[in-house]
Amino acid sequence: MTPRVTLKTVAQAAGVSPSTVSNAYNKPDQLSAAVRERILATAQELGYAGPDASARALRSGRAGSVGVLFTDKLAYAFSDPYAVGFLAGLAEVAEEFATSLLLMPLSSTDVQGDTTTVQQAAIDAAAIFCVAGGHPALTTLRNRGIPMVSTDRGDHPDLSWVAIDEAAAAAELGEHLTRLGHRDVVILLDNAQAAGSRPVELELGQVGHADSELRIRGLAAAMPDARIRLVSGGHNAFASGLAAASWVLDSQDRPTALIGLSDVQALGAMEAMKARGLVPGRDLTVTGFDDIPAAEAAGLTTVRQPIKDKGRAVGRQLLDPAETRRQLLLPTELIVRASSGPAPRH
Repeated sequence: MTPRVTLKTVAQAAGVSPSTVSNAYNKPDQLSAAVRERILATAQELGYAGPDASARALRSGRAGSVGVLFTDKLAYAFSDPYAVGFLAGLAEVAEEFATSLLLMPLSSTDVQGDTTTVQQAAIDAAAIFCVAGGHPALTTLRNRGIPMVSTDRGDHPDLSWVAIDEAAAAAELGEHLTRLGHRDVVILLDNAQAAGSRPVELELGQVGHADSELRIRGLAAAMPDARIRLVSGGHNAFASGLAAASWVLDSQDRPTALIGLSDVQALGAMEAMKARGLVPGRDLTVTGFDDIPAAEAAGLTTVRQPIKDKGRAVGRQLLDPAETRRQLLLPTELIVRASSGPAPRH
């Protein structure tokens, strides 16, 4: 049997003390960059995943915690309705199995810091919430042998996920808009900038989020004769939809429909219309995606996905031994409300 690689093993191979190896993971500012890189390179060669997160986890073999990884600021988990609904469903199952949740926001700039955090986290499993498949933090989890379930579909048969058919759901919305005569639309989507940033027009290759790209492709497939433009006013937030829609509405090239790739973006667009005396569904169509609670009150046409059920299903895959399904596709439904109407004649 291959001997277990420990912190002392790495120290001997790197020619340093065990405390120096520990500092490479826990107190990197106390070492020179060269020494730290040499230690981490040695650890990687030996297959050492880093020091155990806590003595209790080392003794019991179980940390009693599920990590929730997402690529946004921590406040997003408490303010975005979609994230709140997902976490509520996940928390229900975690509570059933006496397991806590550890929220782990990933930075868009400090990849090394993310990797260190994930390497040291005292978790038994990880819920991957809207994180790109190639993110280095996921490689760290795999190296640690941490079970993962993603909210994005993957092509590899060994990946575990709970997701929706993004393209098919968006195509159904696109067919609805085509029947209403819309041939000139703007899609409102998010990017890595702060909410409400100066709007920018994007190309498909600049989108950067797999689910957004799939939704755009689904819309395009269902609207082959339409001119489709992509505009972003920042990360997924009401203020971003407001900024992007304001910029579009004030231009000389106004579309007949605004399509938010999330309800919060669409609700921001409806606010921009209201400020200009425009009525959704009459003067301009606005649609969203998700069907968060505020969508119904606003009369927003949207695609409903089972947000809370998605969180529950992820929790079951991670914690419930009776759950044997490793890849689960959840249903969606087009919800038509007052915000969508026939394309106005220019």
